[in-house]
Amino acid sequence: YWYTDPLPAGVVDDKWFWSENHRIIFHTLEYLAGRALPRMTFAVTGETGRSHADRGRRRIEAWLDEKATWGFSEWHSDVYYQEDIEALTLLAEHGEHDLARRAAVMLDLFLYDLAVHQVSGNNGVTHGRSYMKDKSRAADQDVFGTVKLLFGTSDQPYTSRSDAGATFLATAERYRLPEVIRRVATSEQTFVDRTHMGAPLDLDQPFSTDPQSEVPGVSFTDPAAIPFWWERGALTAWQTVPLTLATIDEHDLFETSLFKPFKPLVDISGGDPAVARQLAHALRCIINVGVLSEVDTVTWRSPHAMLSSAQDFRPGCFGQQYHAWQATLDEDAVVLTTLPGNEPRPGDRWVDADLYWSGTGAMPRSAQQGAAAVHLYAPKFAAPGPGPLESFSYLPYTHAYFPTERFDEVRQVGNWTLGRAGDGYVALWSWRPTTWRTHDAAVTFTNGLTQPFDLVAEGGANNAWIVEVGDATAWGSFDAFAAAVTAAPVEVTDLGVAADGLPQGFDVAYGSPTEGQIGFSSTGPLTVDGADVPLHTADRFDNPFGTTAFGATTIEIADGDTTLSLDTGNWTRHAEAPRRRR
Repeated sequence: YWYTDPLPAGVVDDKWFWSENHRIIFHTLEYLAGRALPRMTFAVTGETGRSHADRGRRRIEAWLDEKATWGFSEWHSDVYYQEDIEALTLLAEHGEHDLARRAAVMLDLFLYDLAVHQVSGNNGVTHGRSYMKDKSRAADQDVFGTVKLLFGTSDQPYTSRSDAGATFLATAERYRLPEVIRRVATSEQTFVDRTHMGAPLDLDQPFSTDPQSEVPGVSFTDPAAIPFWWERGALTAWQTVPLTLATIDEHDLFETSLFKPFKPLVDISGGDPAVARQLAHALRCIINVGVLSEVDTVTWRSPHAMLSSAQDFRPGCFGQQYHAWQATLDEDAVVLTTLPGNEPRPGDRWVDADLYWSGTGAMPRSAQQGAAAVHLYAPKFAAPGPGPLESFSYLPYTHAYFPTERFDEVRQVGNWTLGRAGDGYVALWSWRPTTWRTHDAAVTFTNGLTQPFDLVAEGGANNAWIVEVGDATAWGSFDAFAAAVTAAPVEVTDLGVAADGLPQGFDVAYGSPTEGQIGFSSTGPLTVDGADVPLHTADRFDNPFGTTAFGATTIEIADGDTTLSLDTGNWTRHAEAPRRRR
């Protein structure tokens, strides 16, 4: 049940224990198995079921306390929230009363997150971890069945009879979804949500041989802190590298397939932890492919459209599973951009490791104001050639996923590509000229698409993309929206190339017809009509349904007189809703 458990001679355990969702899965399984078989001796550890139940419970409680304090590390994930929801539902249904109550409080928070960040059943927002096989349409998302069951915001059919999340919730006898969360999901109002989650970990701070953690009680040297840091993808963070190497050596983890890719970096350093730490600092923008530190997300949602961005999150750095931003009009009509890590790979499906659409060779510097956002690509490292860092490379162009056949209308005006799906509208602008790339479905996977969907901006890995969304409620016709957006002034200044040959990014001025004069750059603040707008917030949630300060133990959610009060200090939940008239 844990990487510290002994293994029989010759056995290599390839399980990945350390991500947010895997931690709660393993702890839940251990707890429930131990409770079911309290007097049995478990062969691997030689401990009784009762001992495993106690150990599992302690780890569950520690995980719950972490989430209450820091929020979710795999923010808004359309894949891994499902795993958390399954484990928490099992605990809410089958745990001891006080633990079940704690699990129910946390389950409310995950489902509230989904309720806010979906439109038409599509959890089509920025994600800490996602893949193209999930994010290109709602039906492919692991959370789709759960969202459809609880909120009823999509008319598309269930995709599976064995969806564990939906099945567990449909058959739940102890847990009930608070009415206000359903009302948030189905709300017809247009609103903006700002969310802050994650623990602080600054990879760009000056190098030190004795770095100090900003997380109270969690150091960079204590072996007990490994689950905390590794959950957040900080295996190769320079602050944790000596602790990482000691843990790998102690538990023979280099024998596992999941740690073998990191072995060349250790070989380069000669196995010296001090040298490895210096190397990790020098390569911090390349090798930390999944660090999940503090993040601030902004999501604009109307009944017909949604736009969501991770603001100023690790700009210019490699990200294997990050999803920087997305515009979503319904279950299938979505728009996103990436800096691809490889050319399209042949095959009959999108796989996790294919970085043509999944992840990004370098994150953009993103900022969003309401229904408009600016995304500036400027890698902070040169694309590695053949050698130990080859897998951290990127291509000399950016591109957009814009599946034309999933829209009712698509048109191009100058540097703008615009689409309408139902009453939702989206407009995408590229500084570099764009062309549609043709994909042969017999060679590369297209997920059933036969019309253009890959909008490529050639000429370099640096580019400025601007996006704006709207709907019929605000604009009336699509023609009116298109005319206003395409007439809006856009000025982009290329900041050139530094002495090291790397692009310096852009200064952008965009006269959004919805949000006003937006100014943003690869280095400066976001401004709207000349005033600075903070990219980072001090609130865990901030939207019309409630504002909760980051670190607060009480979360209040309300839609009129329908309310929910969650207390993560005492682990209580209290919901109120007016009785429906018969």
